[in-house]
Amino acid sequence: MLLMLSCFALLASGLGCGVPSIKPQVSGLKIVNGQNAVSGSWPWQVSLQDSRGFHFCGGSLINQYWAVTAGHCRVSPGRHRVVLGEHDRQSNSEQIQVVSIARAITHPYFNSQNFNNDITLLKLSSPARMTSRVSPVCLASSSSNPSAGTRCVTTGWGRTGQTSSPRYLQQTSLPLLSSTQCRQYWGHNRITDAMICAGASGVSSCQGDSGGPLVCESGGVWSQVGIVSWGTSNCNVRTPAVYARVAYLRRWVDQTVASN
Repeated sequence: MLLMLSCFALLASGLGCGVPSIKPQVSGLKIVNGQNAVSGSWPWQVSLQDSRGFHFCGGSLINQYWAVTAGHCRVSPGRHRVVLGEHDRQSNSEQIQVVSIARAITHPYFNSQNFNNDITLLKLSSPARMTSRVSPVCLASSSSNPSAGTRCVTTGWGRTGQTSSPRYLQQTSLPLLSSTQCRQYWGHNRITDAMICAGASGVSSCQGDSGGPLVCESGGVWSQVGIVSWGTSNCNVRTPAVYARVAYLRRWVDQTVASN
């Protein structure tokens, strides 16, 4: 697998995962206190919208037939759709793909009280077309355990300090926390093995970012380690946000995709 990934990175081909054709620019400074992303540089980012075009959650493309989001987004195949390749929410000229959802499969042990196992897989009713602006992210392997302090990136159109719904896709770089550090903030019984924390560094994900990716880069390849899940109601940038831990949920993802 590692060999394959490095080949993909060398080719930077549209066939691999986690290698954007359009390079992201991450300054590491500062989608509260975030910054506009380079258009098309997070090609796996999806917007989940209702039929009126209202964006309510984010998600990530993981292959041409599947996207992943949070369980608490409560996606309904009949009422909602997946929008790929979007950057500017007010533009009519972007080459977006709007795909309906065939199935939404939420983790059987998703707990809506404490947001444990906060993941839903979305089977697309038609395959996504891979372009320079639409391609899948790699998922963290079940054995991966990135160290605390690793700087990763979360993206979304969620509420910022300035506006409830930014026009352009926002990105922010933030450090991962250890489970011990996270439990010091949130209390021992609130943080489960299916959660990973990041932030408390002056930036935060916020409402509307839910379901979107937390990705870390290694050797030119981006892997999704988290799914935006929960945090403080006021998106306090000094408190870590909590993400569904992809490594912990990876086996369920693989089994579900393989059997559907």
